[in-house]
Amino acid sequence: MNIPFTKYQGTGNDFVLIDQREHVYVDQNDIKTIQRICDRKFGIGADGLILLENHSLHDYEMIYFNADGRTSSMCGNGGRCITAFASQIGAATGENTFMAIDGIHLSKHNKDGSVSLKMNNVNDIHSGDGYFILDTGSPHYIIFVEDLDDIDIKSQGEAIRYSDEFKEKGINVNFVEIQDDKIAVATYERGVEDETLSCGTGVTAAAIAYFIYTKKKIGEHRIDISTKGGDLAVSFHAKTEMVFENIWLIGKATKVFSGEYLV
Repeated sequence: MNIPFTKYQGTGNDFVLIDQREHVYVDQNDIKTIQRICDRKFGIGADGLILLENHSLHDYEMIYFNADGRTSSMCGNGGRCITAFASQIGAATGENTFMAIDGIHLSKHNKDGSVSLKMNNVNDIHSGDGYFILDTGSPHYIIFVEDLDDIDIKSQGEAIRYSDEFKEKGINVNFVEIQDDKIAVATYERGVEDETLSCGTGVTAAAIAYFIYTKKKIGEHRIDISTKGGDLAVSFHAKTEMVFENIWLIGKATKVFSGEYLV
């Protein structure tokens, strides 16, 4: 069977997207096929696979799998990429509303070519000495560092992800360096089990942690963020020091290529 697909990337976070509105090409329980599709040597190669399927109340449903073949929590860069893909195939135009594993999301295209994705509100934040733990659709551990170049992201991220506290369910680990009025973020992603060039829910969590860490004022904020895959921004309304609403992840979502994968 030939599976038609399109590959997108959002600041280096890359995904294989498949339109399953009229035909089921990939069984959601077929872990081995999903692993092969995402494999960078024997498949198409990607950080994750995204299925676009029909939904009775919204424009479509986003079903996301990590490269390990298993369904995962929300993927922010994937949400921006499926928005661009939906426009390409005519599944939605203008503003999109779609269902994801963490609920309903609104997304839209901007005049500069970027895509904005509305994230869920955040109000459950745990902190310690220089670190924060919060869920922005996926669970994230945020730690502030002096210089990202001094950090071995894979080994140090892996040590936290597989620590006694987190090894059962896993957690994404983000290292954050403050650079004047913006931040730089590097992420170790569970499910990929390696550093990725960018993580949308990770930079969202990092932007909120940065607000708290630097004791910024309540109100509207936009945080610019650099990742190894490119630049993103996160805007939000800080209702209190620990309650965040109207959160938007903003950045480019770019088509790489389309093709057919033979199973």
